[in-house]
Amino acid sequence: MDYQQILKDIYQKIQPYASIGKQADYIPALAKINPDQFGMCIHTIQNKTFMHGEAITGFSIQSISKVFSLAMCLSLEGDNLWKRVGKEPSGTAFNSLVQLEVEKGIPRNPFINAGAIVMTDILLNHLKYPEEEYLRFVHSISGNNQIHYNEEVALSERENGYLNAAITNLLKYHHNIDNDIERVLHFYFLQCSIEMSCYDLSKAFLPFANHKQAFTFEGITLTASQVKRINAIMQTCGFYDEAGEFSYLVGLPGKSGVGGGIAAVYPLRYSVAVWSPRLNQKGNSVMGIKALELLTTQTQESIF
Repeated sequence: MDYQQILKDIYQKIQPYASIGKQADYIPALAKINPDQFGMCIHTIQNKTFMHGEAITGFSIQSISKVFSLAMCLSLEGDNLWKRVGKEPSGTAFNSLVQLEVEKGIPRNPFINAGAIVMTDILLNHLKYPEEEYLRFVHSISGNNQIHYNEEVALSERENGYLNAAITNLLKYHHNIDNDIERVLHFYFLQCSIEMSCYDLSKAFLPFANHKQAFTFEGITLTASQVKRINAIMQTCGFYDEAGEFSYLVGLPGKSGVGGGIAAVYPLRYSVAVWSPRLNQKGNSVMGIKALELLTTQTQESIF
């Protein structure tokens, strides 16, 4: 498969979508990003790499970080994790307070904000130096120890994070948060602020694509079965309330973020990351989704 030529073809074909959508301007630090950027990178399990556009430009990964949090929490807690967070698609907005209240403080899945905040609390319970240990895990799985938090983005999100603060308070009310609310929010926003490139992300997602290889990074160990289950949750819950549409159009497990990034895997074949800051109304990258739809269409490679 000539993935390099396919990436070039995809870029040409998605140009009609280049001006559709807008970046996440409700986060002031992200509103300043040049929206007219596009990068894409594929890593195969044979260690071949294919890139196009701004594939080595760093950007705020936002909710893609929730996959790393889930990997850590599942390693640390095992099936006990599912006592505090569910595994079902939400069907509502990723920051819904109504659903959380109706379901008595148990978030529907780990990838909505409430679920990720509970996972943040779990990491705070387990890790002696949470911020440092989380970043070391990301360094290890991506193979890049130059990756850092963006303090400006994290501060920008906290200063405007009224809804996430409300979610955390509601979780605390329902006894699903153990730690201090401000401590949880600080760590949560730092995770979202991590800056990675498409190259970094596709490398970091390769262990999720290749579940036949041992998953051990910085003391975080998962079985092949656990890796496959993370893929299942990405498939059903990885794209906010557009997960069904993404499954229909693309057919790969993945996770998006409001920084414009998407990372996805074709099990036992490759991992792929794409970045374009303009988002649709669901919070997913317009050009990113279209690029991945064309990738699986042209290659005729998807999990279905």
